[in-house]
Amino acid sequence: MSSIAAQTYLTPEEYLAWERKGDTKHEYLRGEIIAMSGASYQHTLITMNISGELYIQLKGTACTVHTNDMRVRTSPEISYFYPDVVVVCDRPRFEDNTFDTLLNPIVLVEVLSPSTQTYDRGEKFKHYQQLTSLREYILVAQDEVGVERYRRQGMEWQPTEFRSLEDVVSLTSIDCELPLDDIYRRVEFHENQL
Repeated sequence: MSSIAAQTYLTPEEYLAWERKGDTKHEYLRGEIIAMSGASYQHTLITMNISGELYIQLKGTACTVHTNDMRVRTSPEISYFYPDVVVVCDRPRFEDNTFDTLLNPIVLVEVLSPSTQTYDRGEKFKHYQQLTSLREYILVAQDEVGVERYRRQGMEWQPTEFRSLEDVVSLTSIDCELPLDDIYRRVEFHENQL
């Protein structure tokens, strides 16, 4: 989860050096710094439900699951993001020997919030599409039952929506399944959210 903040321009190298010294996280888009805001209870619960389910299913495979502290860099237009959940398979590739910026994720998950959903579906997704390793991009609503899966098919991204707790999101790139009932386990929706 992030919110657009300061209008400070930095080069990618300046951003990375500055970010590594800081106590808070910021994304980087076209030289601008985007401050990360705190996440809601539902947001963190959904993130942990997804990462926990994927961890269990990927245990003993060549894939690993990371949560929102693993930075991802896109290229050729260099941007840096902190997806809510990241899956990388085989040998992870990193930007440098600090091992905190991943270059080859295969699945990325973003939990949507009202302030970031347009950004996550639009600008951020365009940058994620630059990752040749990326096979599936998952967007998860936190205020209602709703998951969007975008699967790479050649040069195109095929969307599929899931709107029922009985639905199951199949992640073919990592041979996993995410039942919506598990994604939304213990999440309570309030009438004023619907």
